[in-house]
Amino acid sequence: MTAIEAIILNFEEIRARSIQIWSGVTPEFYNWKPDVKAYSCIEMIRHVLEVENIYRLLIINKGGNVSDFDSPWKDRALTDIQDELEFAAPYRKEFLKTIQIFTEDELNSIEIVRKDRKTRNLGDFLNRCSYHESVHAGQFLSYLRILGLDRPNIWY
Repeated sequence: MTAIEAIILNFEEIRARSIQIWSGVTPEFYNWKPDVKAYSCIEMIRHVLEVENIYRLLIINKGGNVSDFDSPWKDRALTDIQDELEFAAPYRKEFLKTIQIFTEDELNSIEIVRKDRKTRNLGDFLNRCSYHESVHAGQFLSYLRILGLDRPNIWY
């Protein structure tokens, strides 16, 4: 397995588990959040899906600021998990396709330069992208615990 294949596999495994976790919330709790400053359940799902497209744009442009890019999610109503996943599917496909075009050497040689952030090589940046979703997966598990909902077994 190449480094690129391992990176893609990691993204796919994380997303599969995220979907399992997200599916644990019932519609009556979509808008629940633990405090006024936190994401609601549906907002967190949207955030994870939306930011992945921004990561793709940062990779293509070798950096920039999040505010440099228009989001296809802008002004889009929050509805349900399935709608969010279906809308995000083509962007997810493009994200993974973008990663697949790079060589292993480019994981080290390409720099992602973000204003007011540390410049990182592409491999490090991709690792942080997957970490971002993983952190929110853990956060979502805590939401399910607080709500008294069953938490799916993601450790298979």
